[in-house]
Amino acid sequence: MALLRSYVNGRWHTAADEGAPLLDAVTGEEVARISSAGVDMGVALEYGRRVGGPALRELTFHQRAALLKALASFLREHRDELYTLSTRTGATKGDSMFDVDGGIGVLFSYGSKGRRELPNDTVYVDGAVEPLGKGGTFVGQHVMTPLRGVAVQINAFNFPVWGPLEKFAPAFVAGVPSLIKPASQTAYLTARMVELILESGLLPEGALQLVCGSAGDLFDHLTEQDLVGFTGSASTAQRLRTHPTVVARSVRFTAEADSLNCSILGPDATPGTTEFDLFVKQLVTEMTVKAGQKCTAIRRAFVPAELIDDVAEATAARLATITVGNPASAGVRMGALASLEQREEVRRSLKALTEAARPVFGGPGDPEVVDADPARGAFLAPILLRADDPDLAQPHEVEAFGPVSTLLPYTSTDQVVALAARGQGSLVGSVVTADTGFAHDVVLGAAPWHGRLLVLDATCAKESTGHGSPLPVLVHGGPGRAGGGEEMGGIRGVLHHMQRTAVQGSPTVLTAVTRRWVTGAQRSITDVHPFRKSLAELKIGDTVVAGPRTVTQDDIDHFAEFTGDTFYAHTDSEAAKANPFFGGKVAHGYLVVSFAAGLFVSPEPGPVLANYGLEHLRFLTPTYPGDELTVTLTAKQITPRETNDYGEVRWDADVTNAKGESVAKYDVLTLVAKEDSR
Repeated sequence: MALLRSYVNGRWHTAADEGAPLLDAVTGEEVARISSAGVDMGVALEYGRRVGGPALRELTFHQRAALLKALASFLREHRDELYTLSTRTGATKGDSMFDVDGGIGVLFSYGSKGRRELPNDTVYVDGAVEPLGKGGTFVGQHVMTPLRGVAVQINAFNFPVWGPLEKFAPAFVAGVPSLIKPASQTAYLTARMVELILESGLLPEGALQLVCGSAGDLFDHLTEQDLVGFTGSASTAQRLRTHPTVVARSVRFTAEADSLNCSILGPDATPGTTEFDLFVKQLVTEMTVKAGQKCTAIRRAFVPAELIDDVAEATAARLATITVGNPASAGVRMGALASLEQREEVRRSLKALTEAARPVFGGPGDPEVVDADPARGAFLAPILLRADDPDLAQPHEVEAFGPVSTLLPYTSTDQVVALAARGQGSLVGSVVTADTGFAHDVVLGAAPWHGRLLVLDATCAKESTGHGSPLPVLVHGGPGRAGGGEEMGGIRGVLHHMQRTAVQGSPTVLTAVTRRWVTGAQRSITDVHPFRKSLAELKIGDTVVAGPRTVTQDDIDHFAEFTGDTFYAHTDSEAAKANPFFGGKVAHGYLVVSFAAGLFVSPEPGPVLANYGLEHLRFLTPTYPGDELTVTLTAKQITPRETNDYGEVRWDADVTNAKGESVAKYDVLTLVAKEDSR
């Protein structure tokens, strides 16, 4: 059988030894062998830092995001091959789609969010400018830059495609190279995915490396610039988190570990309600998708004590429709566990759980299977347990990582919140109820112990992605036993791979560092109106000063009549005089903004294609009849779009009166052609 190769130092590496066998979860046949013997872990990490890091940092956020989108499209064209190989892990077609399509979806999501929410630049500006002196000549700004290390990603066996990709995507957008170390049981699927990624030719050299087999002395070579993202057992996470190098060099370490996730049925969800049916359906789904081998699966199902018999009966009836067997066979709803060893681990956990709970459906013995030998494949039927005493320790401490869940009764909201917390930290919990008051109390009570909470009812059920589906735009992680880390979470996941630094200096220096104009920095006023400049010609700090224009009482009256905005402060002298903010009739704020636009706009056709909005608008000083308005418009940020012939320009607008007081401040957003076609 083929010996899985590692990809390190820009080339494929085949171990010198014969490696350990990896078996088909369904048939027991050998699929491949695995070994990392001969891989120099220190050299591999240094290669990522020396080659991959600089190549990625040469690209902007938008360029890296565009590469992710292209990679997602490439993998989507090859997903049928990955589906087929995934069958050997015991996965059904639905399981494989969950894994493969889910991973590809993460790439698409980060490709999209990276272009929408990050600048087309290599530096991320975090937060507002902080004034540090009275005169405005000394200011501070937080910036974020990519760490100069490698993101070491140690993945679990249950999601050999999605698991690596959900770690790789945010690291790649951040500009940090990745080293993937898959779990051995299903490493052949991860290895083929990495082969496809490298065959695409889309990634810069050194951006992605792969180690198949033992991690060896990998952790000995970590530095303070490296990161570790781990998915696996809590005991292994604890051992790795306390590795001497991780501790001594303060290596960023995040873990996604054991999680006794719960689902809570609300007292209102009685038999016959939509919510009752949703709860039962969701519970069975979470028990059987991936044969229950999901870090987000429901392990504890809390139900009102008076409904536990109804829930047990309905769930058992639904489980009875699940056919177990060869996932390649028609009609099979649940495949095998990832390995025989994993099945034995689940059976050991079941032994501990049955000290506190009794089976309602299924049992630990060999099940009836379709088109497979139960003695050779890692098959286990779904097992539903019932613990009539919810205070016993085992259901809250023992996780059977397979198609196993335990029903537990509760009698009050406070009790179920306390029971949920006994999982000591979970990735996800769900509340199935139409009672918003109950949902409010449970969500706020349970939130400190959970990374994600789903409230499911008839309103959102059709669109809901379900209890067990992590999403790239939301954090995936949880406190305590769940590992204490966060993965994905949209741009939060990107920023995890970057260093936040407070930069202090003059406005002109901060403008140069961030490539965003900062109030107080130098401006450039030329004979050419900035709106007459293409993106290629425009520079940060280019400014137009326009005005003054006198605001008259006739202007205010006309604006009120024309728009229908007859608020008393603009139309009733006595009422306006009594207003503590004005002391008399004032101009509409939107009249001020409209006059400002009329002052700074260059009306002829040119590079400016459209105004698409205002941001951060604040009215700071009232404008009275007779006031003269002047507007200063400065090019604040320039963002070319990679795939269009135009880009975005953010302008700082400051409208002042004759005293020099700021009447209104805001950002104007325009789309500007890269080249002037006139």
